[in-house]
Amino acid sequence: MADKPASPLWNYHPDLPLENPSVFQWPPDGRFLAHWFAKNWLTLSERVMMVILAVVLFYTVYPSLADAQTWAFGWVIQTWVVNMVLCFTIAGGLHWFFYMKKGQGKDLRFSMRELAQNNRKFDFDNQVKDNMFWTLGSGVAQLTAYQVVVMWLMANGYAPTITFTSNPIWFVAWVLLLPIWSAFHFYWVHRLLHVPFFYKRFHHLHHRNIDLGPWSGFSMHPGEHLMYLSTLLVHVVVASHPVHLIFHVIYQGPGAAMTHTGYEDLLIKDKRRLALGTFYHTLHHKYFECNYGNQEMPWDRWFGTFHDGSDTATQDTRRRMKAMQK
Repeated sequence: MADKPASPLWNYHPDLPLENPSVFQWPPDGRFLAHWFAKNWLTLSERVMMVILAVVLFYTVYPSLADAQTWAFGWVIQTWVVNMVLCFTIAGGLHWFFYMKKGQGKDLRFSMRELAQNNRKFDFDNQVKDNMFWTLGSGVAQLTAYQVVVMWLMANGYAPTITFTSNPIWFVAWVLLLPIWSAFHFYWVHRLLHVPFFYKRFHHLHHRNIDLGPWSGFSMHPGEHLMYLSTLLVHVVVASHPVHLIFHVIYQGPGAAMTHTGYEDLLIKDKRRLALGTFYHTLHHKYFECNYGNQEMPWDRWFGTFHDGSDTATQDTRRRMKAMQK
């Protein structure tokens, strides 16, 4: 499946203009919703893989709630080690396959440019080293901090908990709803991060990554990590099981590598087998003041910040940027 340059700007892009794939359409489209549900939850999608991984990790390597009842160095550092290995394995594995082994060549890669080297805007003058530093440093530390605090609250009865046996319907429903909650939280925190005060101090670091790679997804300033990962605090008020928390941790942290690969899908024998990055978010990294959320939530369309990949949308975004900079 050899790619041909899609345009002077892109090595590849999906059909343009982008359609509206939000699950919040009115009137509701039953066929669309059924297809969306089947694609995301009835196949071996990235979400299903993350849920399976969360269950495995809960029963094997993460500390239990019994361990978390009392603050102790052992279970806290254990959580940090697991998160470090997860981030390194997932982001590092994807980087190795796509950018070192070049296992897919440029098939379905959005950008025509290589990841930056000898570029002084990045720490260490290298995009990958810069991204690894912020991901494995601030990212893993703050991901772990949020996780262990929520675990301690759960273990001591300060946060509501459930089991599959006690409430199987809510257990399953909360798994399905967590990505929706994450998308809702991400949009509003992301808009806040684009306010000049926060952008200049925090978010500019993430936006150095115009051309994306797996290590870009979780590479953020500590101030941004603090805001971005506050999504995990939902488990303090919404009844959850540790599996929900672990799934959420994977989704927000290591999972960001999957959505920032720079490729749309993983190809196996020239067939698309796993959805990865989206052109929707790639447009945000290129044009900045557009597509603040993700495709499932309607906010960008409702508030006029949707970039559909067209030249007209690019001009609208540039006008919006100029107005914001005045």
